[in-house]
Amino acid sequence: MAEPHRRTSVVIALGTAQTLAWGSTYYLPAVLAQPMAREFGVSPSWIFGAFSAALIVSALFGPAAGRAIDARGGRGVLAISNLVFAAGLLLMATASQVWMLAAGWLVLGIGMSMGLYDAAFAALAYLYGREARGPITGITLIAGFASTVGWPLSALFEAEFGWRGACLFWAAVQLCVALPINRFLLPATPAPASASPITNTTAEATASGGTAPRHAMMLLAFVFSAAWFVTGAMAAHLPHLLEASGATPAAAIAAAALVGPAQVVARVAEFGFLRKAHPLISARLACIAHPIGAAALFLFGAPAAVAFVLLHGAGNGVLTIVKGTLPLAIFGPDGYGLRQGLLGAPSRFVQACAPLLFGLLIDVYGAASVAISAACCLLAFGALMALRPALSVASARLPT
Repeated sequence: MAEPHRRTSVVIALGTAQTLAWGSTYYLPAVLAQPMAREFGVSPSWIFGAFSAALIVSALFGPAAGRAIDARGGRGVLAISNLVFAAGLLLMATASQVWMLAAGWLVLGIGMSMGLYDAAFAALAYLYGREARGPITGITLIAGFASTVGWPLSALFEAEFGWRGACLFWAAVQLCVALPINRFLLPATPAPASASPITNTTAEATASGGTAPRHAMMLLAFVFSAAWFVTGAMAAHLPHLLEASGATPAAAIAAAALVGPAQVVARVAEFGFLRKAHPLISARLACIAHPIGAAALFLFGAPAAVAFVLLHGAGNGVLTIVKGTLPLAIFGPDGYGLRQGLLGAPSRFVQACAPLLFGLLIDVYGAASVAISAACCLLAFGALMALRPALSVASARLPT
């Protein structure tokens, strides 16, 4: 068992590296899509399309990255991701034609498959086994500020040096800051003694001595896909949705900005009040939060905008945690990295399509389209209720 102070150091290091990884990839288009599009004479939607393609690439490569972490630990894979991130950013910064810019996004997609949360969670499961729940929560608390850090820095360097300068800045951050953190501050431990194969019925024994419920993998894949559709849709269209409900543009932006703080507060609350409960409880609460807020927005319109944003942000923040902790609690740490890759693949495909699909829904139905996102979360909640047999099995022996 790792010493507490050593584990804290690992969480801080990995949380910092994750903040930089998210800031220099996932949160990049929000600031740089417009200037990129202007220079190459294309629509901003073309840039977001390239970003969606990067998410699909990350889904395709995710299982392979997870399998590599299961076999050798996360230090090497995460360090390689920093090199891939830097290569993609450098390719974008030096692109002379639009196809080179698209190629840079696809390279970033490969890096995202091995350098974002799924890989970080797998690295922690490799290091700490079933005791990884606390560290997983810890890195999400730190990296929850990725947009808070990433967007202002990207905007600052874009204003001073152009979007190419911003890409060069983030490439330097990956090479000079994130790479040394992942390579030298994360421990390397022997591979687990054994790994159990993953089957489509998921009937393997858990580390707690019980058996995973039938079809658990399919249920979890559905839950995370539904949840990440809502996440992707709200990330792209939340201000627009609030305006459609009657909020002024300024009020919509101000309310939408509360998503980040709500996520972090909810994660702190989950760590403080629910850390000894089975993650299934956290997952159910997280899935029901968005529909409650959606009902308020649907019934009361703009006056309920802040309540909707806070509930959505809180649910989304906790779902990020349970995406790592719930599979660990149900299946145990053996084969965790590959399993995360398999679970994450459909959700990334759906997330890549969410901005376009939900944008079309808003154009047709306006604020009433929030009923679709609420229905997705309610369906996910129903799927989590079907996992009830796992609650008594895994919770009895979870570490406290």
